[in-house]
Amino acid sequence: MIHSLFAIFIFPGFLFLCVISLAAEFIDRKVYARLQNRVGPPWFQPLADMIKLFGKEDIMPEEANPLMFKGLPIFALAAVATAFLYIPLWSPESLFSFDCDIIVVLYLLTLPTIAFFLAGWYSTSLYAMIGAIRSLTQLFAYEVPLFLGVLAPAIIANTWSLSGLIAFYRIHPVLAACNMLGFFVSIIALQGKLEKVPFDIPEAETEIVAGSFTEYSGRLLAMFRMAIAMELVVGASLFSAVFLPFGFGLPLAGAIAAYIVKIVFIILLSCLIRTLFARMRIDQMVEFCWKYLAPIALTQILINLLIKGMVL
Repeated sequence: MIHSLFAIFIFPGFLFLCVISLAAEFIDRKVYARLQNRVGPPWFQPLADMIKLFGKEDIMPEEANPLMFKGLPIFALAAVATAFLYIPLWSPESLFSFDCDIIVVLYLLTLPTIAFFLAGWYSTSLYAMIGAIRSLTQLFAYEVPLFLGVLAPAIIANTWSLSGLIAFYRIHPVLAACNMLGFFVSIIALQGKLEKVPFDIPEAETEIVAGSFTEYSGRLLAMFRMAIAMELVVGASLFSAVFLPFGFGLPLAGAIAAYIVKIVFIILLSCLIRTLFARMRIDQMVEFCWKYLAPIALTQILINLLIKGMVL
């Protein structure tokens, strides 16, 4: 019992996720700045921002729904933290492995976006409601390519379990290279889930202040920001397990090092995408996802079906 609680709340659970999320946010912001020929923040800046926000007063609009306004940041944070518990990090088994856990992880990663939408809607602010509608519109655009891209490797492995998927690709490492189309589709879709450039339309500060979070401040805003930072790490961890299933058979120190290298690699790809592209309009984003990302993800599905039928 004590061991389980330690694993959930300390390592490799919530506290570890908080620490690595702040480190990932620093890497993301620093590399993004250097790619734009800027200095970027110091290493302690993400932590300083969190401390500053937690020390500020929570201000709630007079017409906002108090229960939803205060509860949604906690809900978003809890959903992301829970998803992390079902992902194998450096061991082939996660803390709570079971059949079809990959579906549960994808479902849990959908909930923060729903929370962003509801937070903006129940803020009763015009800017927040516009940002909320954009968040929900994006969800319907990137979610299908993301699901198709992440689930494609499971077709070859013939399992919906992350642990089973890792076990299969450890035996057949060559087949892991066949999933690269799905990998890049998933990386691009993750930009939409995190609402980062070029899909930062719901939080376009030059248009609608801060989108769904316009009316949020203090601890509530800090929790939303922390949920987004965690979502980057959880998404990178999921992709490293699904598309880069190497390093799991190494000794503990080597396996942890391989895990860190993989998530840093994914973060660097995210920074490169943010640097190369400018913000799209919401209609352009939806068109891009349905006209290009979804067909590419379907192509990955067809390739994997052919491989499964001809090779396995």
